[in-house]
Amino acid sequence: MVNTQLFQSLKNSLTNKFLPVTDETNTTNFSGVAAYKFTAEHKLAQYAATGCLNATYYASAEAQLATVLDLTKEVTPLFVAQTAIYCRERGYMKDMPALLVAALTMRNAVELPRTFKRVMNNGKMLRNFVQILRSGAIGRKSLGSRPKKLVQAWLNTASEKELLAAAVGTTPSLADVVKMVHPKPVEAWREAFFAWLIGKPYKAEALPPVVAAFEAFKKDRSLALPDVPFQMLTAMDLTTEDWAQIARQAGWQMLRMNLNTFGRHGVYALPGMVDLIAAKLSNAEAIAKAKVFPYQLMAAYKAANEEVPLPIKNALQDAMEIALSNVPEIFGKVVVCADVSGSMSSAVTGYRGSATTAVRCIDIAALVAAAMLRKNPSTLVLPFEEKVVKCELNPRDSVMTNAQKLAAIGGGGTNCSAPLVQLNKQKAQADLVIFVSDNESWMEASRGRSTATMAEWNVFKQRNPQAKLVCIDIAPYGTTQAAERDDILNVGGFSDAVFKIIAAFAAGQLSAEHWVGEVKAIDI
Repeated sequence: MVNTQLFQSLKNSLTNKFLPVTDETNTTNFSGVAAYKFTAEHKLAQYAATGCLNATYYASAEAQLATVLDLTKEVTPLFVAQTAIYCRERGYMKDMPALLVAALTMRNAVELPRTFKRVMNNGKMLRNFVQILRSGAIGRKSLGSRPKKLVQAWLNTASEKELLAAAVGTTPSLADVVKMVHPKPVEAWREAFFAWLIGKPYKAEALPPVVAAFEAFKKDRSLALPDVPFQMLTAMDLTTEDWAQIARQAGWQMLRMNLNTFGRHGVYALPGMVDLIAAKLSNAEAIAKAKVFPYQLMAAYKAANEEVPLPIKNALQDAMEIALSNVPEIFGKVVVCADVSGSMSSAVTGYRGSATTAVRCIDIAALVAAAMLRKNPSTLVLPFEEKVVKCELNPRDSVMTNAQKLAAIGGGGTNCSAPLVQLNKQKAQADLVIFVSDNESWMEASRGRSTATMAEWNVFKQRNPQAKLVCIDIAPYGTTQAAERDDILNVGGFSDAVFKIIAAFAAGQLSAEHWVGEVKAIDI
């Protein structure tokens, strides 16, 4: 476990002496090649920000789960809580924050109630939490008294809209959750809702308005379509106009995920619907409220079939530009090194059978590179595998266009030092070098006691003494090719929060603990 007294005493050290004073490697990566291991805190943050508890190129879902649970026992409950909140509020993660809160229940943590409230901010998160607890994965199969009270409180304070949204989905369903914890509501409408949900007798006059409208619509299809989650309606024989009304009422994420469905049901043929859907998709306020991952827009763009009209596909590209609006403008020369090797072909959220995303780690690397180029037109982009690969990019092209060019390369072994080797051969000047990789470098030989990447970076620093290196991890493997120190930042994840941290680091605004310090700064 990290020596907290040592970290505290040197927290404000200008030379960051708590980090390695030599470049000597101290572990190996999954490829068996020399690497640098993270502290327990950094490793937990990295796994939490990048791991989706599904199989990746190098590690199984079970191995990830075991690693995360072991790490939650090595760090303080406070840091577990801060990591959970960081990953939910800034990384927009789902399963991992729920797992971390579940782990807190095993430590009698005082931080549990406040962390639960911030992480379980919708019904899907609540159901994730309950499923993790009852699975036995963390060492218990029942909720226990404290978690049960927290779940009861959520059920007894959620709005009608929140409860309806939570009612969509299984394993467990919201009805299962209600049966498990037996909430005791004080409002008549809530009591009627729970009875309706679990199939018990209820007072029809007490049902909340939207549920009452749903029940009425089931009996009389001539009535107006109720404003309920569309999954509650899809089992019915809906008309094209019904589907159009679903699109009008849809939230941003639901709209993005069902573009092909609307095409299949003829929605785009109705007057004004193409313009309406395009306008909703490119609405800046809606994009911000949806907390969209840029890669989700890429996924929607790639998945859109021939029935999705061009204006809607263009709206997705506009949405991408908006979603990446906080990509920083960096003072000085920027180099982005995008890993396009074979291991980057792994799905970014891991293998999930038929639900596996089409977006790969290489797509994320390409997206980051294209976004930095868009905001900083003089950026040099160096795609690499075993060597740097040539790829012509136009800064004036859209982020989506350039990202697709980069992601089309793919394949080959991983050599993280290759871009730095080329920069050193060319005696290049730069102020910020950004790597986007899974850090599973294996094709270069170590240089003495350091990795080849560190050796080449030290050469680069002799020529560029003020330069900084950022290594963005997008897979949960727990090691790096560049040891954390004053001029080197290792950050995990693929949300837009990463861009903010890069900007702060480039401007010298991070604490001595860099990204871990950002996690620790979260006020519980």
